[in-house]
Amino acid sequence: MVSSFSGDETAPFFGFLGAAAALVFSCMGAAYGTAKSGVGVASMGVMRPELVMKSIVPVVMAGVLGIYGLIIAVIISTGINPKAKSYYLFDGYAHLSSGLACGLAGLSAGMAIGIVGDAGVRANAQQPKLFVGMILILIFAEALALYGLIVGIILSSRAGQSRAE
Repeated sequence: MVSSFSGDETAPFFGFLGAAAALVFSCMGAAYGTAKSGVGVASMGVMRPELVMKSIVPVVMAGVLGIYGLIIAVIISTGINPKAKSYYLFDGYAHLSSGLACGLAGLSAGMAIGIVGDAGVRANAQQPKLFVGMILILIFAEALALYGLIVGIILSSRAGQSRAE
């Protein structure tokens, strides 16, 4: 008996792995950024409670990272339907790379936001002129995750272009 295994039967595994990677890694970055900058906000709030709401910016920016991962995970998972359309290894690898690009960019951005947010809100409590500089650094850190989201969307759009049907 001859097996008709072509390898494409395992392709959805890689696609779903990409969706999971996007969500898990970006949420890990969001959680780290929220926790680390939240510690800074709590510690600063003891000295200057009137600045707590102004200092919540890093926590919000870290929370957005999880949304980036969710977007890519939804895009990937809706693109996996082997019953409706053939799903090849190329498609699975495209979705895996899409998820990893977004997820790991979100993780690194979350680490940057957490560290800058923690130090920035503490420094802002002592010297209010540092607020604008802290916000600019946070924006550039958030941009790293945005780059991952854009690349993830581009890579995900490549799925389905492996063979002419």
